[in-house]
Amino acid sequence: MATPQKSGRKPNAAFMKPLTPSATLAAIIGPEAVPRTEVTKKIWNYIKQHNLQDPANRRNINADVRLRPLFGKEQVSMFELTKLVSAHLK
Repeated sequence: MATPQKSGRKPNAAFMKPLTPSATLAAIIGPEAVPRTEVTKKIWNYIKQHNLQDPANRRNINADVRLRPLFGKEQVSMFELTKLVSAHLK
């Protein structure tokens, strides 16, 4: 009889490595180095806290004064967000 396998996955080390945000990104999430997963959480907290999701299409995020330099435009889709943020992490 086979022993049951554990279904728990190990987190990917690349996602857990602390990354330093650029000055533009640090204005939103703070200057400390944090893992990529934490960066995403902090950005979404900021978006929700400032009610920046487009009411007509919730997949779009409207840029405010602090997000505009990060996005480079007035509105982005949530699918573009990761790509745009990655350019601001070292």
